[in-house]
Amino acid sequence: MSSTAIDTHGHGHHGEHAHGPLAWIMRWITTTNHKEIGTLYMMFSLLMLFVGGGMAMVIRAELFQPGLQFVNPVFFNQMTTVHALVMVFAMIMPAFAGFANWLIPLMIGAPDMALPRLNNWSFWLLPFAVSLLVISFFLPGGAPAGGWTMYPPLVLQTGDAFPFLVFAVHLLGVSSILAAINIIVTIMNLRAPGMSLLKMPMFVWTWLITAYLLVLAMPVLAGGVTMLLTDRFFGTSFFEAAGGGDPVLFQHVFWFFGHPEVYIIILPAFGIVSEIIPTFARKPLFGYAAMVYATASIAFLSLVVWAHHMFTVGMPLAGQLFFMLSTMLIAIPTGVKIFNWTATLWKGSLTFETPMLYALAFLFLFTLGGFSGLMLAIVPADIQYHDTYFVVAHFHYVLVPGALFGAFAGAYYWLPKMTGHMYDEKLGKLHFWLTAIFTNVTFFPQHFLGLAGMPRRIPDYSTQFTDFNMLSSLGAFGLGLSQLLFVYVIIKCMRGGPKATPQVWEGARGLEWTVPSPAPHHTFDEPPVIK
Repeated sequence: MSSTAIDTHGHGHHGEHAHGPLAWIMRWITTTNHKEIGTLYMMFSLLMLFVGGGMAMVIRAELFQPGLQFVNPVFFNQMTTVHALVMVFAMIMPAFAGFANWLIPLMIGAPDMALPRLNNWSFWLLPFAVSLLVISFFLPGGAPAGGWTMYPPLVLQTGDAFPFLVFAVHLLGVSSILAAINIIVTIMNLRAPGMSLLKMPMFVWTWLITAYLLVLAMPVLAGGVTMLLTDRFFGTSFFEAAGGGDPVLFQHVFWFFGHPEVYIIILPAFGIVSEIIPTFARKPLFGYAAMVYATASIAFLSLVVWAHHMFTVGMPLAGQLFFMLSTMLIAIPTGVKIFNWTATLWKGSLTFETPMLYALAFLFLFTLGGFSGLMLAIVPADIQYHDTYFVVAHFHYVLVPGALFGAFAGAYYWLPKMTGHMYDEKLGKLHFWLTAIFTNVTFFPQHFLGLAGMPRRIPDYSTQFTDFNMLSSLGAFGLGLSQLLFVYVIIKCMRGGPKATPQVWEGARGLEWTVPSPAPHHTFDEPPVIK
């Protein structure tokens, strides 16, 4: 069931008169078919999961015990920097872009994405951007070691790699903005007749909101790194205190991008979970309209809370209070979503296939990450937690069981749709349990390390932190190795297996993959019609 076989409007039919490996390669390079581009995004994302994961392995190997074992401190910081950049920009965002490309046209009844050539271009920018990051390892002075936040003056000392870092970030940003524009135009202009905005599936809604966030946030990052570039090479002093600039200004610019960015990463996962839970609960999504408004509120609030990353820079009390309270406010729409998912499960006829297991783990562990986020929102507490491993534990609990589990859930849920075959359910469940257990073994001890005062981004540490670090490193290696099983499940599924039927996840009202999230008329969303 390849996309070319079922494509009806000429985007995928290069293969009919051309043969040989070159023609095959050219077809994939030049394709404008939304399914093929979605597949490219996902394959690239999977590759980057192992590249970024390999860097995490280096970090955890070094931290297995105190003292310097394997790498020098500069290389250690290069690893943390590039690990973060690869995971955020090259792994998780392309994974969700792949789902968007595959599913949005199918869910809204569009023949393809609105701008197919642009779609192709926004994907092919990614491998070049990541190549720039990887090439920097081989330059004098090595890869950038200023952290993924790229704070001056630290990042300005990263030698010849610095312009490569800036250019890579620019390319990644351009790719994201183009993809976002394409998604907005597609959703706004190509919906099937009769599909009003409040009839769209929840996944489409979360992506529409995410796309707007991308268009707002990405140019800010581009401006920030351009100012860094001119500080380094053109004698400006935006962030140079000696020239009248302010290094803290860069933090404001970076986090004005950086905070919406974490919601750009998590909102598509919310959309995926909102499709999966109703299917396996065999019930319509509880409170569809409330979910849409909650998602929009989260996106809006994400633009006004950026300085909660900066409580220790010496901001005025009024600023601390504003950012503390607005950060806590985000817990309300997020709580609405959590309660609505839970209400969807309530009295449902639940079954626990792999996608549902990931969705439930997402629900529980993401909530845990949200709670530690509330702790970090409290100014006097944050001054203690800031730059410790507690922060590392917090954001990994949001990004791994949040975004990554969301991506895994979507992959298992739509694999039959994408390949035409069922995956091996036993292996899928094994992959889930290994991933869930090792995720917690890796990141839970880091809360205690942080509370005990272990700083982040250090290759060496005091002996009292040894036990929890050993536990965390063992978990990390288990987590990394478990992902090889995921690759095996996908390859096995692509090569054949039981044929997927149109009703692969049989459920209430014959729910299909692209089940429309809006509920039928007997839920609490609208008053009953009295006849």
